[in-house]
Amino acid sequence: MFLFLSKLIPLFFYPLGLNCVLLVIALGLLFWRKPRLATIPIALALVVVLVTSNAWFSGWLVRSLETQHVPQGDLPQADAIVVLGGCTKPAFPPRPGVDVSEEGDRVLYGAKLYLEKKAPKVILSGGRVDWNGTGPSESDDMAQILLALGVPNAAILQDPTSLNTRENAVNVKQIMAANNIQSILLVTSAMHMPRSLRIFQKLGINATPAPTDFLISDRDFDEFDNNIPAQLLGVLPEAERLRGTTRALKEYLGMVIYWLRGWV
Repeated sequence: MFLFLSKLIPLFFYPLGLNCVLLVIALGLLFWRKPRLATIPIALALVVVLVTSNAWFSGWLVRSLETQHVPQGDLPQADAIVVLGGCTKPAFPPRPGVDVSEEGDRVLYGAKLYLEKKAPKVILSGGRVDWNGTGPSESDDMAQILLALGVPNAAILQDPTSLNTRENAVNVKQIMAANNIQSILLVTSAMHMPRSLRIFQKLGINATPAPTDFLISDRDFDEFDNNIPAQLLGVLPEAERLRGTTRALKEYLGMVIYWLRGWV
């Protein structure tokens, strides 16, 4: 039940869901013949869209998370590389095989670190939520990609049951204990890293952040900061920026919820 509610309730706080709530309120006020009051939620809905989908606000919010754990210099050696799920689409027709999603850099970067001999083992952590359909776990999807990239099966360990970041950490800790693994490189999206790292460290896991999937690079940021036309266009709403804002809000809201539960 917690998993379902943790996915459902936040939807009404994200920009798109909040807009729907405001517009439903406006329609209710119009139904009760109160058009003047209805203008308030309509105006708020417009403000929410314009603010959360412009480059200034979205970029600031995304960068506030992505820049927290940028590695300074080369990553150290570790006993294992942990790759968190949420980055693949199962091999259901008409897909020719497992596809990677926007967050697919996670599994690709995990393979890269292994091939660079940063660790002798790769732990893949991720199950599959029931309402997303049946099929192989996300860890199995990621394993197929790693094998195709040249990572040997003997180097791969899987956690195929975890359904959220807290379960990722709990299950990975059990795998570490069973395989005498003392230190890990934690691979996940840069925006997801602040929450993930806190969860792993809360459990006493010696984890070094290895973020990937950066939505905004330093070059993107610098070019925008010195480009007047881009700044003017950045004020206009864009769906991709709205998605970036939503992902960032998801992380901040997740940190609050996990803090209340004592997980971070």
